[in-house]
Amino acid sequence: MEGTVRKEAVAGTFYPADSLALQTEVNSLFADVPIPKTTSAPKTTSFPKAIIAPHAGYIYSGPGAAIVYKRLEPAADIIKRVILLGPSHRISFRGLAYCKADYYQTPLGRIAIDHTAIETIRALPQAVALDAPHKDEHCLEVQLPFLQSVLNDFSIVPLVVGDASPTEVAEIIQLLWGDEETLIVISSDLSHFLEYNQANTTDKATCCAIEEFRFNDISYEGACGRIPIQGLLKVAKEKQMEITRLDYRNSGDTAGTKDRVVGYGAWILKN
Repeated sequence: MEGTVRKEAVAGTFYPADSLALQTEVNSLFADVPIPKTTSAPKTTSFPKAIIAPHAGYIYSGPGAAIVYKRLEPAADIIKRVILLGPSHRISFRGLAYCKADYYQTPLGRIAIDHTAIETIRALPQAVALDAPHKDEHCLEVQLPFLQSVLNDFSIVPLVVGDASPTEVAEIIQLLWGDEETLIVISSDLSHFLEYNQANTTDKATCCAIEEFRFNDISYEGACGRIPIQGLLKVAKEKQMEITRLDYRNSGDTAGTKDRVVGYGAWILKN
């Protein structure tokens, strides 16, 4: 595998740096996923077209992430390309940043970046070639071990979202939408550092806005990945998609105290 590599930035902090320990932890999280109750039959596909998943350390948000990624198991041999969008936590910039590396790396191995897909968005003014927002950013990286554990052979289009409008994000998502071989992943946590009950109230309002496709009602405080969520919901509303919440919890429910928590939600969207 020759080419440039975006190496792990948060291995050993957000998740184990050792490959065996990491695989064991992910497998354990999947094993703990409750078997979903049977409801109505899906409209078309039996697996999601898009998901929204949290991106904290695995001891905090791993259980919720595992629930949503578990739903991709029927698509292990079908999904070949994953479009990843998440917020920039460290660097301010205008637009959506793609990186010039050829691979993203985790302890579970390297994943090829689909530069052919990136070519389809390069002409858009909001699509910018910037490596810096990717270098130390965790929001996309923490999704990858789950994807590596549930899908068999896939490439990625990793996009870190800076200062952009929902319309600008939606335009890029539309261009990269593809068919059932393409999955859209939005990486976002919900409220940050509120008291437990206050967080639940704030997050309930955000969850309702997401599930009712009221993307303009997602506040700055409601979700760190509000802009990529808004872009996805704009597209999904136009396509009349169904959205289902699979999980909500916060760090006070998992591995943290209740005085200062972070909220985590997990959703699937189907055609």
